[in-house]
Order: sequence, then structure tokens, then C-alpha cells
Amino acid sequence: MGPSSGGTISEDEIKAAVDKATATTPETVEKTIVEALPQFGVEESEISRDATFEQLDVDSLDLAELSQIIEDEHGVQLKGDDVGKIKTVGDAIDLVVGRAA
Repeated sequence: MGPSSGGTISEDEIKAAVDKATATTPETVEKTIVEALPQFGVEESEISRDATFEQLDVDSLDLAELSQIIEDEHGVQLKGDDVGKIKTVGDAIDLVVGRAA
């Protein structure tokens, strides 16, 4: 994607670049979660798709805050029922990506 013929970047090109940068993919959602969990006292080295939130000592209030971060970053809202079904980091990633599609 380069500048349009006038030498400036069009509004459409900017929008496309922003959409691509904020695309909700498993990688971007995982990055959001990995960056957010340390604020709840989780060591980054303990975070994996298979790690349960219970193993990571992330409680329901932490999950509610994490779901707000996910909504802010990816525009995907997780309701109370959803949060109750999420057991692992991978569950959260898959649910967010599935909802965003």
C-alpha cells in the first residue's frame, strides 16, 4: 500500500492500514491477553494457551476487567455467561476471534 498518485495517503488507505493493524486474529488477541495479565499478578512466563485462569490465579473480577480490555482493544463484548465458560487462555482467544468474525 503506497501513497496514491497525488503523493499523499488517502483516507481509505489510512482506514485500511488501521483495520489491518487492529485485526482480531488469534495472534493479536493473544498479545492483548499476554500484555494484560501481568497487571493481575501473572508472570508472563506462565501464560500459554493451555494455562487455566485458575492456575494463573486470575479470579472472576480479574476476568471481568480482562474482558473490558478485550472489548476496548477488539470491540468484542464478553458477557457474564461467556466469562463463566472460559477456562483457559486459549478458550478466551478462540471465543474473541469467533465473535469478531
